[in-house]
Amino acid sequence: MAIPSVDLSDFLSGDPVKKASFVAELGTAYEDVGFVAVKNHGVSDELIADLYKYSKAFFSLPSVQKRVYEIPELAGQRGYTSFGKEHAKGSEAPDLKEFFQYGQTPRENFIEEAYPDNVIVNEVSAFNDTFQAAYRAFEKSGTALLQAIALYLGLEEHYFDEFVFNGNSILRAIHYPPISSEPKSAIRAEQHEDINLITLLVGASADGLQILTKQNEWVGVTSLPEQIVVNVGDMLQRFTNNKLRSTTHRVVNPARDFWHTSRFSIPFFLHPQSSMSLKCIDSCVDEHHTKVYDDITAGEYLDERLKEIGLKK
Repeated sequence: MAIPSVDLSDFLSGDPVKKASFVAELGTAYEDVGFVAVKNHGVSDELIADLYKYSKAFFSLPSVQKRVYEIPELAGQRGYTSFGKEHAKGSEAPDLKEFFQYGQTPRENFIEEAYPDNVIVNEVSAFNDTFQAAYRAFEKSGTALLQAIALYLGLEEHYFDEFVFNGNSILRAIHYPPISSEPKSAIRAEQHEDINLITLLVGASADGLQILTKQNEWVGVTSLPEQIVVNVGDMLQRFTNNKLRSTTHRVVNPARDFWHTSRFSIPFFLHPQSSMSLKCIDSCVDEHHTKVYDDITAGEYLDERLKEIGLKK
């Protein structure tokens, strides 16, 4: 399935016609599909290549070295999480992956909450600098996309800006190791919806991502190499009272001929500051669309979901 494609340079062009067209295309894609491919997204090819290079180098380290960077009290929000620790909400089976998470470095005397320090990798040269540079690039692109979403929802264009700045976003490098024996399931990552506002996914190293359509059919997602796939998360779904739906997706195992190969994926989970209210906005609540969700903050919702997926006790 070729998901809808939009060009972020249209939104940033200064041309009001192109900008309005981008807003309409993006919003319609999110209402109809929940996923969109974005070109001219502002994250350089060189930076993306480095991200994958250094991620692969880290996951190639011996297990004993990687576990030095696994800190249980951080609930997987920083550093390394070893194979089989995370599971989808509602599933008891662990996902067949290990991952490393890099988070926010607050700016300008931010004192609202204490984010944990990032876990510094010593064995892989330029790992930390590359993740920091990528984090800022994704944050910038994601902020522009949320500006377009705000306009589509009838909000002021920069509504989300203050919440995304110093927000609790996460850059996650994922490794799905080779399959060495008959798997119990055909799924590397069980069906789920993302927790956050939007997710930006860049250049997975192999096929496997599938989304569940409105016709209740699983279809593979494809995008061109120069595009980033961006999907709606549960926080935005709550905020819009289901006007923009968080799309169910999963990662399936490869054909047997490719069991010996790894799969790498690097999503950026764009979260706001924890104090942001996810209360359904008035424009999405009426006599035909009654309020579905209780009021909750982004921080409270994240805490709830981390417990549901097994990362927090």
